[in-house]
Amino acid sequence: MADYRTCLQRLEENTRLIDVAGLPVTIKPVPDEDVPGAVDPRVRAVRTQPPSQVSEVDPYTYNGVPIGAMRQKMGWDNADITTGDVRTQCRTIDGKNGPIGLFIYTAPKAKPGCPCLVFIHGGGFFGGSCKTVENPCKAIAEKAECVVVSVDYRLAPEHPYPQGFEDCFDAVTWVYNHARELEIDPRKIGVAGDSAGGNLSAVCTLKDRDLGSGMIHYQALIYPTVDRGPFEGNPYYDWTLDAFTFRPEDEQMAWQCALGIYQVDANSTALYLTSPGQVDDPYASPLRAGDFKGLPKSLIVVAEFDSLRLQCEAYARRLMDDGVEVRMLRYNGMDHAFIDKCGLYPQAEDCYREIAQDLKSL
Repeated sequence: MADYRTCLQRLEENTRLIDVAGLPVTIKPVPDEDVPGAVDPRVRAVRTQPPSQVSEVDPYTYNGVPIGAMRQKMGWDNADITTGDVRTQCRTIDGKNGPIGLFIYTAPKAKPGCPCLVFIHGGGFFGGSCKTVENPCKAIAEKAECVVVSVDYRLAPEHPYPQGFEDCFDAVTWVYNHARELEIDPRKIGVAGDSAGGNLSAVCTLKDRDLGSGMIHYQALIYPTVDRGPFEGNPYYDWTLDAFTFRPEDEQMAWQCALGIYQVDANSTALYLTSPGQVDDPYASPLRAGDFKGLPKSLIVVAEFDSLRLQCEAYARRLMDDGVEVRMLRYNGMDHAFIDKCGLYPQAEDCYREIAQDLKSL
């Protein structure tokens, strides 16, 4: 296995562009071995570890669903990779549904008028936390020399759709209205999020466009879930395992990676949405929006072995067809939730670097 710094350099330098049904996709190969269908050795190592044990299983249930235990399984004990003193502030703001917690990370080299990124954590709409993404947020802030605001939004099923979405949009609005206090440029505000957080980032951007409020000027969607309907038989994109290439010696593990979210996504939807008709709401399933004209510069990041990859490609294609400036990155050998592995997966840090570069260009 190549050392971490060597891998970072290879990820930055050794890219190639491919065409996926008319969509340009920038490929970031596995830095150790650029072999089709290979699982990254770090992913293999993590997936072959014994499952972590908790001292006590959270007994909390909601309508018979073991929500507490499900939430305990989420996240990763990652590392702080910053080299300077990123200032952290905790704030509570008023929102439509009540108080909303914010974590504000300011880079030591951030200057007045710098960009600001509103980051929305993942977790299937019912789990995850700002704590899991704290180190990624700090890393992005330092690399972009900017301010990052992480949103502690309400979670389903206690707070079903659209409450979490409303919290996130309220947070973006607060950031925009308090640009002077935060010492940021209101014309350089972006949103970003992973998985469910990518969904919430996308729908905040759609709502901002729909309202004409002009607050969001960039979105970075990291393996977002953009459609809450079923994978198979979905009218908005084709899902098939034939789209995935598996190296023979990695086939079993690659299948497990590629099918991971596929196997649990229906449960997430049932916890998040309260009626079947909400699946068609563009603020729940942004892929189903009527058009995407007028959306800002967009970055969509996917893992090669992720059930969500195909709907992400469909979303990027829709944006491209409507004239949106969109860039699609695929990290080969990776599985879902790789940006949580801050300090362990060089691909996570490379992703932060890509976002930081975009923010600096606003």
